[in-house]
Amino acid sequence: MGDITELIRRAHGGDGSALNDLFEAIYPDLRRIARARLRGPFVDPDLGTTALVNECYLKMQAGRRLDSPDRARFFAYVAMAMRSIIVDIARARSSQRRGGDSDHIELDADIEPSRDLDGEAQIVRVHDAIDEIAQHDARLSRLVEMRYFGGYEDEEIAQALELSVRTVRRDWQKARLLLAEALR
Repeated sequence: MGDITELIRRAHGGDGSALNDLFEAIYPDLRRIARARLRGPFVDPDLGTTALVNECYLKMQAGRRLDSPDRARFFAYVAMAMRSIIVDIARARSSQRRGGDSDHIELDADIEPSRDLDGEAQIVRVHDAIDEIAQHDARLSRLVEMRYFGGYEDEEIAQALELSVRTVRRDWQKARLLLAEALR
């Protein structure tokens, strides 16, 4: 535990090798988080567990400096980075499926449009809902983000957000209501 915290502190200070060492040390944990996230509605044959973790690493490496000074904020940032990557891919796939930048032709108005919620559409809707929840309560939005996009359990969220497990469970009840409302 102490070694990882020290690596996070060094990476936050701008030590590039510390970020590499940090990812090497927590790679199994990151794969577990990514695997949990990719089990849900988002199934992409091109984006596997390893690819998602590697994209997350590249996103952090591009920043040259880690903006998370401690363990809790680091793992919250990892969940946010994975969310960002998954949402970007889902939007791109959704756009391509709907014709991308092709010319759109109006079809018969009597035909009901499809109201299916495939994996990409659901991910984008949850992403937008999290942003809406963040306007009211940032902690609840981080909780939803960590649970939905990070695959964290209550105990892990409690540790990352420095809350009690009971508070996380109580907040999850509120967050679920806000999420359901935002998804309507």
